[in-house]
Amino acid sequence: MFDLSRLGAWAELPFFRDGLAQVEAGLAADPRPVLPPAAQVFAALEATPPGSVRVVLLGQDPYPTPGHAHGFAFSVAPGTPLPKSLKNIFRELRDDLGIVRDDGDLRGWAAQGVLLLNTVLTVPEGAADGHRRLGWQALTRDILQSLSAHPRAFLLWGRKAQKTGAAISGHEHLRITSSHPSPLGARAGPDPFFGSRPFSRVNAWLEARGEAPIDWSA
Repeated sequence: MFDLSRLGAWAELPFFRDGLAQVEAGLAADPRPVLPPAAQVFAALEATPPGSVRVVLLGQDPYPTPGHAHGFAFSVAPGTPLPKSLKNIFRELRDDLGIVRDDGDLRGWAAQGVLLLNTVLTVPEGAADGHRRLGWQALTRDILQSLSAHPRAFLLWGRKAQKTGAAISGHEHLRITSSHPSPLGARAGPDPFFGSRPFSRVNAWLEARGEAPIDWSA
């Protein structure tokens, strides 16, 4: 079902040996349209190899609206109307760094080493979180465990991302947790997304390590 030829070193993760067949069987048994298209499911991994990852932005699952999801967490293709969660992300970006954006294509972040990863990589059309039981979380755990070998910044947005983030080991990382940026979650809980200033905090951490900051306007 999936072409793994462009995954590079990611293809060595245990999931692709031990867990992918289960996920593919689950997808084959689901009569509903699946988002994003199969060719884009691993787009974030293809765009950001393990050695290039400096920041991991972990969300929940792809947008369930046709035409929105294209394989990068929270991102949409150029010209696509902004989903509500992305509008809130851009609101926080403006409040945090004064950056105003109206283009929802976040692949410029991926090119700088930001892995735009969802906990679950597919979703049935119109059914948010509908593939939570397929087994995708095993891949996300493998990715987080493999990336724990070197200090990185992890943005864990929402309870599901934070639960999966338990796979991160080590104490030299930057971990920023908050509620999910969805309309229902952005102000919720003890660590609301609004006001969490994730973008400036990541850049301060990178610069303290002698690394270039992320250009969040890209």
